[in-house]
Amino acid sequence: MQTAREISENRTMHGIAVALLTEDREHLSELQRRVEATRLARAVFSNVGFPTGPTDSILRQIQDLRAEVVVIDISGENPQPAIRAIELIQANTLQLAIFANGTMQQPATIVASMRAGAGEYLDDSTGSEALLEALTRFSSNRTRTRGGAGKARIFTFLSAKGGAGATTAAVNTAIALQQAYGNVVLVDFAPVGNAQLHLNLRPTFGVPDALENLHRLDESLLDGLMTTSKDGLQLLAGPLQPYPSVPTPAELARLFDLLANHYRYVVVDASSRLDSTTRLLSDLSNAVLMIAQTDVVSLWSAGRIHAFLDEGAGRNRLRMVLNRYKRIPGFTDEDVEHSTRCKVLWKIPNAYQAISPAIDHGTPVVLQESQEVSRSFRALAAALAEASPTAEGGLDLVYAQEKTDSKKKSPTGRLLITPARAGQ
Repeated sequence: MQTAREISENRTMHGIAVALLTEDREHLSELQRRVEATRLARAVFSNVGFPTGPTDSILRQIQDLRAEVVVIDISGENPQPAIRAIELIQANTLQLAIFANGTMQQPATIVASMRAGAGEYLDDSTGSEALLEALTRFSSNRTRTRGGAGKARIFTFLSAKGGAGATTAAVNTAIALQQAYGNVVLVDFAPVGNAQLHLNLRPTFGVPDALENLHRLDESLLDGLMTTSKDGLQLLAGPLQPYPSVPTPAELARLFDLLANHYRYVVVDASSRLDSTTRLLSDLSNAVLMIAQTDVVSLWSAGRIHAFLDEGAGRNRLRMVLNRYKRIPGFTDEDVEHSTRCKVLWKIPNAYQAISPAIDHGTPVVLQESQEVSRSFRALAAALAEASPTAEGGLDLVYAQEKTDSKKKSPTGRLLITPARAGQ
């Protein structure tokens, strides 16, 4: 069998397609070097000079080469030609991000470039660092955009404490999505990946191989790194032993940009992993589902995890899934949310007698249609798939809170659809 490196041999390096425009030939060489140094982008077009009109051949070449980002180099002595070029590109192209590059010592120029249509202003004295950060933001925002065709929804599962059942929830939800909608990938970012055991698979490659080959990763190589379950679910397996390397924001953005363009749904098992990678995964996700139980340790940990994620965009997408749920008289959803500061989204019934042998045999319990827990996982998958997107990149998910009146017991896994979806 070929190695990951052999599979990708002789393939063209992929990345964010960047066009470079400047009036200084020496600056052009420096800009090209900075793009290459990011390892996240590739220069597809370089030119000394700016477009002067809507029919200028420079504009046509940028679009023909499918550039995604245009970097405009702004002269400190005469910034007006570059400002006019930004206005022209903004007015005559679609879906092109514009980065202005220049000195930070001229606030008026910075303001003018942003008003003209630049989405980023790069400090030309910082080397490739500022460009890398801007490209990472661009790639992350593009990955979170769900309006365009071919953009997957990303769901990350994590545990409030060890043994809470995050991997079980991620695997069964992924299988349910695959059966109902198709084209699903499960990505195992657990410290030690064991999703493969739940699926009775023996992968050859996985997440470490993808991260080590990012500079040459394309859809063909990505397919070669996957392991397919009998139900058609694709698995990008986790490491068989603790993986010491922590991916950078640029590396994660690149990987998930490829996944989001190649699959319909991306399910991530972060399990009990709590580090900078978990926070980045949360920022890249449309929904972050924290698996907890209604015990003191689990709820105490859930509150700390909520605080840990509070610094990133993922805090607005965090929802709690109560696993092995049993109704406790006098203990309501309001009590759970008050103690954890996290909204309850779903309740998975206690079904240890069914789930434990399913894990041991590598046959996910969601495949057993007669089980109540199977119906709960399938309903959760449908709710995630059908939820309306929000402007911030999350999903419009609201749980029907359990009433304290014991006479009005809510069914397990009942989801309240917000008014925007009431007619669907």
